[in-house]
Amino acid sequence: MIPAYEMAKYDLILISDCGIRMKEDTLSDMVAHMEDDVGLVHQMPFVCDREGFAATLEKIYFGTVHARVYLSADLMRINCPTGMSSLMRKKVIDEAGGLVVFGCYLAEDFFMAKAITDRGWRLTIASQPAWQNSGHCKVLAFQARMTRWAKLRFAMVPHTLILEPLSECMFLGLLASYATNWLFEWSPLALFLTHILCWLILDWILLRTVQNGSVPFSKVDFIIGWLFREVYAPYLFLSALWEPTIRWRTGIYRLRWGGVAEEITDCKDVKS
Repeated sequence: MIPAYEMAKYDLILISDCGIRMKEDTLSDMVAHMEDDVGLVHQMPFVCDREGFAATLEKIYFGTVHARVYLSADLMRINCPTGMSSLMRKKVIDEAGGLVVFGCYLAEDFFMAKAITDRGWRLTIASQPAWQNSGHCKVLAFQARMTRWAKLRFAMVPHTLILEPLSECMFLGLLASYATNWLFEWSPLALFLTHILCWLILDWILLRTVQNGSVPFSKVDFIIGWLFREVYAPYLFLSALWEPTIRWRTGIYRLRWGGVAEEITDCKDVKS
């Protein structure tokens, strides 16, 4: 990617994953959001319509949990670009030292966005999502991906260790049930089930909004996939804490605090 960046001669550059499906007006939509004070325009990750439970699980995750956090972070001007599809001003990256400066990070997209905001530029989200269209779609691969992302977040933004569980439906429901039972002696089971139902309905509405139409599965499939994701989330969280090393493509890396990646070449280091 660095040779292409160094050969670029225009003011705006687009960095996009090879598995992203671009519509005919996607680039023009991103350019339209590149206002005078904006240094980077990014797309919220989403997935194309595909068949199978794994595809349903991915669409539910990116259309509910991820979308909720991503849109909220963008609203509060928090650094949230994932780098799947980003349009940025080349001169700003040049001022930071070019792409080569970010080569020590696995999550270089986060630090590129940070370098842009540190120089007084604003980040903004495009109207269209980044349509992931990878042919590899399996539940285990999806869970490994979520665990890897969690490890990156913990290393880059350590306070997510505390905040992330507080954004999960089940954990919040348990806390709210205990608190209201202690304060008002309300039935914890009734409150917990009501909490789950309300969260489920709101997530369904959010998913339909992000999809901008009907989803390719039934409401029953949505409920099954949603419950599977919510129940399995604590396990993925604990797995990310228990095993800090990251397997990325052909390499194994250890993350230091701050997000700097260190490649592991000795098999003994993986276990330590």
